[in-house]
Amino acid sequence: MEEPVEPFVSEVNAQWKEIKKVHEQVSQKRNKLKESPDNDSLTDSLGYKLHNLYSAYEDLFKLVAGFFENQIDHTERYHIRLLKRMKLELEGIRPPLLSDQTFKLLDELRGFRHVFRHAYARSLNSSRLLELGEIANQVQSLFVDDFKRFKENIK
Repeated sequence: MEEPVEPFVSEVNAQWKEIKKVHEQVSQKRNKLKESPDNDSLTDSLGYKLHNLYSAYEDLFKLVAGFFENQIDHTERYHIRLLKRMKLELEGIRPPLLSDQTFKLLDELRGFRHVFRHAYARSLNSSRLLELGEIANQVQSLFVDDFKRFKENIK
């Protein structure tokens, strides 16, 4: 028996709501950092919010993968494999969640999250974080259309 799609749609809608909150936090931190680009605390704070943003998207991807039973085993390349899965159409199972353009931008955020988690001795570059904040804005704009298209094609 197939699982009803309505609870899944409610779950992904709730996660999208959380993602939008983090997008707002990223935007606020980015605006403050633009005014004070030498402020290490703001730089670190924006880095943390960008880390959280990608993690929130990844949580959405896990919901999609779990519901459609195409979960990827936790391997050393788990994060990139999960992201790549989201741009694939799984014929007869689900449409793609991400466009190629959204995928590329999210992959930049994924790469940053990896650096953020593992580069304990490195300082963050405020100008790069401002660029990533702009990328986050672009992701949000693009993902609205991707998400709408995805939901229309699963019902």
